[in-house]
Amino acid sequence: MMKLKNIIFFLFLNLTTLHFIGQNSTVKGGNKTEHETAAAHKVMLIPFESRLYMGEIDQSINAETKLTAKEIKYKFRDGLNEQLYKAFKTNKFNVVDLMEDTAKYKKDLDGIYQYLTYEFQKVPDQENYQPPKKEKDQKKIEKGQLNVESNSDARFMNAKITNAKVVPILYGKYKTDLFVFINQLDIKASGSKGPAELGEGNGNRKIIVHYTVYTFDAKEINSGIAEEEFAANLNNPKKIIDKHFSKIATTIVQRVNKGLITPVK
Repeated sequence: MMKLKNIIFFLFLNLTTLHFIGQNSTVKGGNKTEHETAAAHKVMLIPFESRLYMGEIDQSINAETKLTAKEIKYKFRDGLNEQLYKAFKTNKFNVVDLMEDTAKYKKDLDGIYQYLTYEFQKVPDQENYQPPKKEKDQKKIEKGQLNVESNSDARFMNAKITNAKVVPILYGKYKTDLFVFINQLDIKASGSKGPAELGEGNGNRKIIVHYTVYTFDAKEINSGIAEEEFAANLNNPKKIIDKHFSKIATTIVQRVNKGLITPVK
């Protein structure tokens, strides 16, 4: 009789344990945003500094929406991070967005900006990505005069971390192993053109996002510019963000994925 009771108790214990595991698995499956998987990467999104917004259409936006220059800048700054957040989440990354709660993250953001410097460098070839290298001024003597050669190659604003401890500290605090720095946002008016471009310029407006992506050990796995054109009569920031910033965010995420798969030489 005692033996039978022990068998019944053992079966009950096993069934109860299996039921608990099943329930726990169901809860985790339904809350992927709260339960990180070990294999997933965790990204920190660092917005551009306010001084690094170059908007050529603010006057047109103000005429249509009555938004001030400060409000326009904030909407674009917040909107770009929001679209990056969505794009990374869609690709199963965990994300910390420093624009999500500006009061909460202000100290960290100010600390990051304190140890950032920027360099204009050649835009990398995304088909065969290599981190940009610091260029030496090309100088030559002509008729007894020292001349610096002009270079019409496209340039972008690249972020450099001046304190090697910054990224490891952020990694220790947030467990983020990827850091996406948005370095500058340009919104060009129609007719704008680069220094090497000829003709009347583009009839559309253009968004240009300068960015750099570092790993937790401060390796630069991707950087450059992501561009998107939009209509010359579109002055609604929300529509610009939803339709066009979203495409830029998708491009950056695709490049990050490629950088994780393809080791930088």
